Amino acid sequence: MPSRLPAAPPVPSAVHHDTTALLRGATADAYADTVRDVARDVAARLSAVTQPFSGAGRAELQDLVDAVDLDGPASGTAEALREAGELYAQHAIWFHVPAYAAHLNCPVALPAVGAETMLAAINTSVDTYDQSTVATLMERRLVEWTAGRIGFPAGGADGVFTSGGTQSNFQALFLAREKARRAGTRLESMRILTTGVSHFSIAKSALLLGLPDDAVVTVGTDADGRMSPDALARTLVDVERTGDVVIAVVATAGTTDRGCIDPLGPVADLCDAVGTWLHVDAAYGCGLLVSPTRRHLLAGIERARSVTVDFHKAFFQPVSSSALIVRERADLAPVAWHADYLNPREEDGEPNPDLNQVDKSLQTTRRFDALKLWVTLRALGPDGVGALVDAVCDLAAAVHADLATDRDLRVVGTTDLSTVLFRYEPDGLDPERADALVPQVRRVLFDSGRALVAKTVVDGRPCLKLTLLNPDATLADVRGVLELVRSAAHGLLAGEALTDTDEPPCRTVHPRLARTEGEG
Repeated sequence: MPSRLPAAPPVPSAVHHDTTALLRGATADAYADTVRDVARDVAARLSAVTQPFSGAGRAELQDLVDAVDLDGPASGTAEALREAGELYAQHAIWFHVPAYAAHLNCPVALPAVGAETMLAAINTSVDTYDQSTVATLMERRLVEWTAGRIGFPAGGADGVFTSGGTQSNFQALFLAREKARRAGTRLESMRILTTGVSHFSIAKSALLLGLPDDAVVTVGTDADGRMSPDALARTLVDVERTGDVVIAVVATAGTTDRGCIDPLGPVADLCDAVGTWLHVDAAYGCGLLVSPTRRHLLAGIERARSVTVDFHKAFFQPVSSSALIVRERADLAPVAWHADYLNPREEDGEPNPDLNQVDKSLQTTRRFDALKLWVTLRALGPDGVGALVDAVCDLAAAVHADLATDRDLRVVGTTDLSTVLFRYEPDGLDPERADALVPQVRRVLFDSGRALVAKTVVDGRPCLKLTLLNPDATLADVRGVLELVRSAAHGLLAGEALTDTDEPPCRTVHPRLARTEGEG
């Protein structure tokens, strides 16, 4: 008797998907309408916004987010995007407003935004050539262009676009670690030398790379936070005497706090003398590569083994757009990993001829972010981008000069780029009280939404920080932000707040800097 087969599972009832949900030929017109409607909404907001943030409190925003039922019935594309505009765009931070001066965020180049529309719709992944074709060739051309601007020898350099400076720095230190490991250096003996004001991603990378807790050795600086070549020389000797091995020296071309550039030439001299890897973190300062007037500040960068560049900082690109550039193509080899389904090492017994960029990237699936920079360079030209870089550096210099004789605001240090550090410190104010005012003033401005500044600590003292990356901002705009700082500090010191009375104690001071009725 034949064996009984198990009963077939029940056939589920048919569920029909929305045939208009995906971007394809049949929905091309809907795509055009959707992008047009979103662009008009954003354009209207750009035209109307007068301050960088709405000033909504966190509890209010949390309530708005929680009120959205993500398991609710479908609302359709138009309604979903309208809702997103009211939730996200209404309360986003706007970097194009001159009163935004907090972090390393910039207004974005218009041609790059157009390129974003193109690359998002086509959705290319540049991990393998068979997914990207010409996109891979365009990215490789931009890597060559950037290497040329750095001054690396033609034909030998290489690199890859990344998600940002943190990933670029991590990959550079991974390459340095692998070079040392293959030469026989034990992980526990590896040391990375950098200053105490380098980007936190250096220490974080050492942790992720499995290096010892004391692997990052701090090198002394001058009074303005630039690496001291004499201190580097002493530290190199000290590490050698312990029996440890310096696998990399990280110099910074644009420190996050001060925007200062380490002396790259003298640092390179020392690295060459001892034969160690020099990595230059130029995430902030890379815009000087196209500056008509300040390129000399990067003298010596061409002697690095690897360089981090962040186009989404100094080239006014939408996030994300960064790259790691190496002087010698072979240095990227340790990143390669081959999978039969994706980038096999061989085809038909021969080396795989395809240009698969996953061979040199930490990422697999990766957006074609290089298109944004390509279009920007074609639209504005390198000199056009460089003029924007010079504009923000010139503005920072003007603000430094403007504050030199200010009675209330004291400038802290100097900058090579577009940073201004300062404190509210009028005569007679106790330094500890001035310390306490720094986070309080920043919070007052943030809560008001009228201006955003950052805070940091320099030489043990908290400071307020302006990061000026808006080429359209003027000295008058920055003076307006500084007046808000002054007003907030005065109000906090007085312990008084504006009320709705006819004669408040000070019409320009309020813990949230709220405008009163009739005020412009």
